[in-house]
Amino acid sequence: MPVSEPGRAAGIGSWDVEHLLGDALRPIEPPERLSGRLEDTLSAVTQAAAEELSSWAEELSESELRALRDPRNWVRPVVALGAGGAAAGALVVLELRRRSQRQTKSGLRALGVRLK
Repeated sequence: MPVSEPGRAAGIGSWDVEHLLGDALRPIEPPERLSGRLEDTLSAVTQAAAEELSSWAEELSESELRALRDPRNWVRPVVALGAGGAAAGALVVLELRRRSQRQTKSGLRALGVRLK
């Protein structure tokens, strides 16, 4: 009996790979709560980083200011700046994404749905 597909010869059966990949890679929308929780967490990280930098700057004495010339003493402010900057950047991305979704819902697609 001639077999035209390698999968049949191995006893695997006939699979539609494109269909399986389409099912596996189908985008899903995260729940609304997740977006709100992520935004709250990023806001808290940004706020904590700003407070850390503020308290660190207030605690510096004259001798500590001179010690800042040594890059080994920059760890605390650099970490706070990095965490705060990353969180603030993520908040901007989330807001831009939210705005683009609102525009899509109220744009031409919504008009087409209303006309049907």
